[in-house]
Amino acid sequence: MSTPQIIPPGSTIGILGGGQLGRMTALAAARLGYRCLVYAPDEHSIAGDVAAGYVRGDYDDTDALARFARRVDVITYEFENVPEAAVVACLEHKPVRPGVTPIHVAQHRLREKQFFATLGIGTADYQPVRNEAELAAATALPGILKTCREGYDGKGQARVHDRASLEAAWERLGRRECILEALVDFRCEVSAIVARGLDGAMRCFPIGLNDHRDGILHTTTVPADLAAETLATAERFGLALAQGLDLVGLVALEMFVTQDGTVLANEMAPRPHNSGHWTIDACATSQFEQLVRAICGLPLGPVDVTAPSRMENLIGEEATDWLRYLADPSARLHLYGKASARPGRKMGHVTFVQPAASSRRSTT
Repeated sequence: MSTPQIIPPGSTIGILGGGQLGRMTALAAARLGYRCLVYAPDEHSIAGDVAAGYVRGDYDDTDALARFARRVDVITYEFENVPEAAVVACLEHKPVRPGVTPIHVAQHRLREKQFFATLGIGTADYQPVRNEAELAAATALPGILKTCREGYDGKGQARVHDRASLEAAWERLGRRECILEALVDFRCEVSAIVARGLDGAMRCFPIGLNDHRDGILHTTTVPADLAAETLATAERFGLALAQGLDLVGLVALEMFVTQDGTVLANEMAPRPHNSGHWTIDACATSQFEQLVRAICGLPLGPVDVTAPSRMENLIGEEATDWLRYLADPSARLHLYGKASARPGRKMGHVTFVQPAASSRRSTT
């Protein structure tokens, strides 16, 4: 078996997508001696602000994608809604990691649930709602009706209690292809973030305990104060997903924990994840550095927790309180450089790190 080719420091990493995940990836890559070239359709890119270069182009412009790909050594993506065709176009010129399969699965909620089932990963009961007949046959009530595509941070979904509210929600969602997921006996949400390298080696970051507000992740706490068996199951599901996808890079798996300790997968994202931002300040290797290591064929880094922490998203105007966070010795502030705040927009995050117990130094 041939040894996977290492892409050494000094090479250039291409990033499809220009948001905060690409920004933090570019910063981590620079520390290891890599250049990053960002590709996105936006006039301005906060990832491009910190990268070696920025290419503005549409995701359906195959000529522009080809020119971009020829300037880099390996390509990754910072969000899972990059069109599959754009990834395929780049693959004609350079390796794209994690590749096509992970976004093919992640971009469609019904396909995602079916894939989980093939790996033995449990989920809530669900039913497709793609037409009038399936709407009439749906029985997973009460539940959450979600569009199969493009929903995130609570968008594209509605809680439904009975058939009347289900029918009304489907109308509000534009009678689009949907999935109806039954409500679970919810205790909490956790997430596993797994890295898998070119050689198949895998590392799972410690499981994060998540809390949401208005459909958006509010905090992630590590270590998670949950039973060892629950944490082990969450890690096992994350590792099974990375292996099943034959992924090179990162994948995050969000999971529900029920009152009786059952772990049920909710959704996946084949890229760095909001619930992994704590790793920048409180883990031996950040999720962003781990992504760079994985896609470049480097050894994966250790994932030991260096200090207990709680990551808090700064949404909208919350980021204007930056001076208070800077004055707090336990806070590690990260602002994303976005020009304007608006409700629901992630402007940054702050990680509160529990200081290590001070040690006495004797004098003689």
